Amino acid sequence: MNDDELRQRLDLEMETISVNKLTELGNLAVSMGLIAGHGFHGGKYEILRQGEVILLPVNEAETYLEQIIETVT
Repeated sequence: MNDDELRQRLDLEMETISVNKLTELGNLAVSMGLIAGHGFHGGKYEILRQGEVILLPVNEAETYLEQIIETVT
């Protein structure tokens, strides 16, 4: 495996970890009644909250979900 292949594999692993964490945060927020739903839509992450659709880049969505979860814990 050359350096480029290794770099691509590591990038994919990091992206997978990020997506898994985002999914877990979204599921937790749903179970807490903080949001109605979540998922990928058009290359961004969609969060349904209080009748609104919020579209954010993945890193911002993760931060947003962490913040709303912290407000009730």
